[in-house]
Amino acid sequence: MEIYEKAVKLNDEDFKEIIGVKRSTFETMVNILKDAYAAIPRKWRGGRKKKLSIEEQLILTLKYYRHYVTQKVLAFEFGVGEGTVCNTIKWVEETLIKDGTFSLPGKKTLPEDNSIEVVLVDVTECPIERPQKTTKVLFRQKEKAHNKSTDHRQQRE
Repeated sequence: MEIYEKAVKLNDEDFKEIIGVKRSTFETMVNILKDAYAAIPRKWRGGRKKKLSIEEQLILTLKYYRHYVTQKVLAFEFGVGEGTVCNTIKWVEETLIKDGTFSLPGKKTLPEDNSIEVVLVDVTECPIERPQKTTKVLFRQKEKAHNKSTDHRQQRE
């Protein structure tokens, strides 16, 4: 059973939680992608039929951006090559950006807009602070390594 068929059977809440967008947003994205694909001349589409449907290509892209999985993992899960995953992500992203339906306002319009009341910041992934090595410690390590190599030369003679 393909991934999209499983997703269709989900209720709206689970669909949003698993796929990452509301069902209505997903359908809007699919329609944009289908229109863009239909606009591509037939001779430019390539020889054989695509292994992934438009819906699966969108799910693949959303999963890539939402879950931070590698393209190799996606290639394994969807049964395609890494190159196919890379090309699919690029095509879906570029097509949705060109359409403009899902674009954010530019840098200049945000400060002028006073309707923003709440700003959410995602800080779930924070790097672990580790003590920094000082130059003294690094210099000692290099010095010890240098002394060991000269010690071996002296023992051989």
